[in-house]
Amino acid sequence: MTVAILVFPGSNCDRDTARAFERAGAKSVIVRHDETELPQKTDLVVLPGGFSYGDYLRCGAIARFAPIMKELAAFAKSGGRIVGICNGFQILLEAKLLPGAMLGNENLRFISRETSLKVASVNNPFLSKFKPAQILSMPIAHAEGAYYIDPDGLKELYDNDQIALTYCDKEGADININGAISSIAGIFNKEKNIFALMPHPERAASVFGADNDGLALIKNALEF
Repeated sequence: MTVAILVFPGSNCDRDTARAFERAGAKSVIVRHDETELPQKTDLVVLPGGFSYGDYLRCGAIARFAPIMKELAAFAKSGGRIVGICNGFQILLEAKLLPGAMLGNENLRFISRETSLKVASVNNPFLSKFKPAQILSMPIAHAEGAYYIDPDGLKELYDNDQIALTYCDKEGADININGAISSIAGIFNKEKNIFALMPHPERAASVFGADNDGLALIKNALEF
């Protein structure tokens, strides 16, 4: 299993992400933003967290024009699986590979904390091993993490079962942690081959103890 980790100027979670996927049994290959091809036989592409191009303009707005993004779009169109984490989520939105937009946190502050997440859908390749409404724990770290989509788009997300994860408390009740519409923490595209989330699974990928919900999610993403 070969996982390509895309790296842009300002990415800072690429090595941690690569190690987490290797811990889950995959082979990770770092792919620079200025490359034009993915490694042969790439099974999964991951866009890691960080601050691509310094988050100038809007988060991900410059990264969408990187040479590797043309190859990523072709990979997505062919049905290739893609995961975007935090800044990777923002880049996928800017590249129009996912619907909606990312706004600044409602409290206008950078939020860095552990948070609970509720699994909203299991009818997809990325969360199929989890139970509906299962509660997970992962950290978040973002200043622009409030997902937004217009009412028609939100209805379409619900109709197509495209909402992946929502923010919640430890009992599963929805909470408004950053101002995201419907407490959305992660979504899919219609075809369910692209999955993006604001929480960082690579930071909850311990091989022992309780801090391993991220590792379980990463292992699920590697199920082909």
